[in-house]
Amino acid sequence: MLTKAPSVHDAESIPDAARDEIDRLLASGDLFRYTAPEDAPVALLEREFADLLGAKYALAVSSCSAALFLSLKALGLPRDARVLIPAFTFAAVPSSVVHADCLPVLCDVGENYRIDMVDFEAKLADNISAVIISHMRGHTSDMDAIMALCDARNIPVIEDAAHSLGTTWHGQNIGTLGRIGCFSFQSYKLVNAGEGGILITDDADLLAQAVIMSGAYEHNWRKHGEIDEALEAAFARWQNRLPLYNLRLSNLSAAVIRPQLPLVAERVTKGRNNHDYVATKLEQSPWLTVPAKLAPEERAPDSIQFNLVNMDDSETETFARSAAARGVKVQIFGMSTDNARAFWNWKFIPGETPELPHTRQMLMRACDTRLPARLTREELDFIADALLAAAQDAKAEPTLKAG
Repeated sequence: MLTKAPSVHDAESIPDAARDEIDRLLASGDLFRYTAPEDAPVALLEREFADLLGAKYALAVSSCSAALFLSLKALGLPRDARVLIPAFTFAAVPSSVVHADCLPVLCDVGENYRIDMVDFEAKLADNISAVIISHMRGHTSDMDAIMALCDARNIPVIEDAAHSLGTTWHGQNIGTLGRIGCFSFQSYKLVNAGEGGILITDDADLLAQAVIMSGAYEHNWRKHGEIDEALEAAFARWQNRLPLYNLRLSNLSAAVIRPQLPLVAERVTKGRNNHDYVATKLEQSPWLTVPAKLAPEERAPDSIQFNLVNMDDSETETFARSAAARGVKVQIFGMSTDNARAFWNWKFIPGETPELPHTRQMLMRACDTRLPARLTREELDFIADALLAAAQDAKAEPTLKAG
C-alpha cells in the first residue's frame, strides 16, 4: 500500500528511439527545419501527423497558440473581426485572437464543461466571423449542433484540440471536424516536446498561407514534403504577399515528437482507463460528481475534472487544503488566484468582462487533477482515496451514495 502520493506532474518520458536522431542532429548542427533540401525531421513529422489524424496537410509550429494565431490569419479575417470562443478555455486562446487583431466574444459554458448551445446560437448571430471551439481538458461540446449552425452561416470553425489528441466524435478524429485543427506538444500533453504545436487541414489555400506566415521565406515551402497540384497553385498565389511571423518548429523538437506518435493509441487507452476508474470511485461520494461524456465522444484524458456538490466557499477551500495535505494537488479553477482559465482574469480583452453566470458558477466548484497514463492502479487508488477523504473532511459527513 502506498504511503506517499505519486508524482503526477512529471512529463511523459522520451522514447529511447529519439536518442540516435537527436545525437545525429547535434553532431550535424542541422536544427533548422530548412537546412536539408528534403525529408527534414519537421517535414517528416508533418506527414506522419497528418496521416495519423486522417488529414491532407499539417504544419508544425512553435506552439498550439501559434497554430491558432496562424489559422486565424490564414482565414483572412478583417481587423476587429469578432471570433466566438468558449469562456472555459486557457488564456492562450483569447490571446491568439487578440494577436490576430480580432475581438474575442465569450460564450457561456455549462457545469459539464461544454458550450451552452442556447448562448452559442444567440451569439453566433451577432456578426461573428469565425469560431474557435476549445475541447477544454478533452471535453467535447456538441459538435453536431455546432457544425450545423456554423455551416448554415458559412462561419469557419477552428478546433483547439490541445487537450484532445486521440479523442474521436462519431469515430472521426477531433481536429478534423472544422476547417483547421490545432494541437499541442507542450510537456503536459499526450505527446511531450516541452513546447511545440501543429495544425492540420484539408484546405490547400489555408495551409499555404499558414506555411508562408510561419516563416517559409523565399521558396522554402518546397521543403514541406510532397507538394500536390493544389498546394503548388496556392503557394504561387501567396508567395511574397504575406508577412513572416517566424513561428517554426525546430528539427530537434521533431526528433523528440516523432517516436511518440506510435505510442498515442496506447497512451489514449491507458489514460481513458485511468480516468474512468477514478471517476467510478469519486462517484461514491455525495459531494463529488464527474460529468458524463456525450454519446458520440470517445475521450483521451490525461486528467480528471469533477465538480463539488453542495459545498460553500469555505468547504471548497477545506477540500482543497485537505487533498493537498494528503499529497494530491487539486486545482479549483475559479478559486485559484489569477488562474489563466478563469475568464475574469483575461483583462487584456477589450471592453467589460461579460457576466457568463453558468461559466462562473461552474468554475467556482470545478476541480482538476492530473492522471497521467503511466499511473498504476495502486497510485490511482491513492489519489481517489485522498479526494474522497478530503470531501469527507470538508463536509464532516462520511456518507456514501446509496447503492
